[in-house]
Amino acid sequence: MDIKGKKVSVIGAGKSGLAAAELLVREGAKVFVSESGTIGEKGLLLLSEMQIPLEEEGHTDRVYDADFCVISPGIPPFAPVVELMQVRGIPLYSEIEIASLFCRARIVGITGTDGKTTTSTIVHRICEEDGRRKGYRSFSVGNIGVPFSSMVRQMSAGDVAVVELSSYQLERSPSLRPDVAVITNITPDHLGRYNGDLRQYAAAKFRIYANQRPEDTLVYNADDPLLHAHFTADNAQFPFRIYPFGMEPDVRGEIDCRLVLLDGDTVIVRTDNGVERVMATSEVLKKSFRGRHNISNVLAAVSVARALGIGNEPLLAALRSFQGVEHRQEFVKSIDGVDWVNDSKATNLNAMRQALESLPSTAVLIAGGRDKGNDYATIAELVREKISLLIAIGESQGKIVAAFDGIVPLKAAGSLEEALLVAREVAEPGQSVLFSPGCASFDMFDNFEERGRQFKECVHRLH
Repeated sequence: MDIKGKKVSVIGAGKSGLAAAELLVREGAKVFVSESGTIGEKGLLLLSEMQIPLEEEGHTDRVYDADFCVISPGIPPFAPVVELMQVRGIPLYSEIEIASLFCRARIVGITGTDGKTTTSTIVHRICEEDGRRKGYRSFSVGNIGVPFSSMVRQMSAGDVAVVELSSYQLERSPSLRPDVAVITNITPDHLGRYNGDLRQYAAAKFRIYANQRPEDTLVYNADDPLLHAHFTADNAQFPFRIYPFGMEPDVRGEIDCRLVLLDGDTVIVRTDNGVERVMATSEVLKKSFRGRHNISNVLAAVSVARALGIGNEPLLAALRSFQGVEHRQEFVKSIDGVDWVNDSKATNLNAMRQALESLPSTAVLIAGGRDKGNDYATIAELVREKISLLIAIGESQGKIVAAFDGIVPLKAAGSLEEALLVAREVAEPGQSVLFSPGCASFDMFDNFEERGRQFKECVHRLH
């Protein structure tokens, strides 16, 4: 796309919108920023320095005077400004799409309901290790918190951009073409945006491979029933290489390609020359990084490393030093024999389930927030088995109490700090206190990061 002289409206002045606006101006576009709320001081300063016109607290007709629009991922497709853009035939793109147009680096795109942040972080660390040996750089961008647009001008041919991708970002990225695409899993999440239809949500995720060519690679989780059915269907034909990975012993190479899998405690790779042992899972799992779901994330990362031609030495160095991701089953500290674990990134029930399955013993669970239509009955038996007390917080407090009444002892707390004080009183040595909300954060916090930080701050104040 030649954008020099093009008129571009950027809707939304969050991090990604501001990064896209700056990139577009530097590439010669005429940019206008429109924000339905207010723009923070840093954003106003950047827009002033770049001489980018703007409007706040609503969208005027000026926003429609554009050749195309860049839209923030959090703006739903049914927002009036979006619907009117479509009526007027103005193309809408994501910040990811814009950045990809100027990306000279190899792109590893990673999506999925759960595991994409952890997998993205591991892949980035592996590429950093390999890059130190071979002379290229790795950049971790996208949904992980760093806008792709803010870094893309620093990337050179031969570098690697590890791009975490949400379904929202993929919706409006029509030309995005990762050299390696990864789908970690697909389970119900964000269905309010997709009319309650899992198929629509999956279709948004599948956009990650829409433009891949024969020289590109798709990595997918063969243990995920939806993905396995999709990629092994009788009429399924794909022009790119496919690298499935899996932990289940019956996973086999239905597709003619290399396969990464778990054999007992060992990660192995099937190659044209037979089977190669990579490492034992005991070499990477630790207190701050545990659970079967994390073995799956490791298998995904090994698959990406193979697709990029990365050998075992940098791969093993990165995996052995990896300590997990902040807010994802993050060990905070031990107090009087009780481990406190921050899993604020568990914004859906599948992530909570993974945390519960990873517990080494029973725990006190703090859960709740803005409900996403959760069916708590699906984890009732797991909660009964693993949890000695469930402390409910947030908007979903009443629903959680009703769902688990008679299954597990329950308490309600009016704040996160109150929930921690209750947990401190009842948790016994050898147990954990697990903060795994299973819900969105927006009832009480700006995002899951703020929620996790507050949890950790409260833990460190405990005696």
